[in-house]
Amino acid sequence: MVSRSLVFLLLVAVSSAKVFDRCDWAKVLKRAGMDGYRGVSLADWVCLSQWESHYNTDATNHNSDGSTDYGIFQINSRYWCNDGGPSSSNGCNIQCSELLSDNVSVAINCAKRVVRDPNGIGAWVAWRNRCQGQDLSSYLSGCGV
Repeated sequence: MVSRSLVFLLLVAVSSAKVFDRCDWAKVLKRAGMDGYRGVSLADWVCLSQWESHYNTDATNHNSDGSTDYGIFQINSRYWCNDGGPSSSNGCNIQCSELLSDNVSVAINCAKRVVRDPNGIGAWVAWRNRCQGQDLSSYLSGCGV
């Protein structure tokens, strides 16, 4: 019988994660219809991703409340995805592990769900602390988007 730890390690080794270049990420977001989605500019999305994950699809962060943030947008397990924890409301109806892939369509769809919530893009602390009210033109500079 294969141990759960070994299975997990094999899945991690097989899963594909990616760290995007800033401009490549901006182009992916633009193609996905994120520019202006719910009033959120493309520069806001790129800024948010920079400060949440440094454009890394495999990023995780364990929070003091016991929840974990996953993927390029650092989507939280308490509210938006299921990681097996006891108190997830799973608003995006996904497994958190789906957010840790270089196939970012699941992460983008979940981020769209998050911004439809009353907090909007303000749900992300990094956006509030690093992007809100700032000149974000440098996040798209030279990207041709």
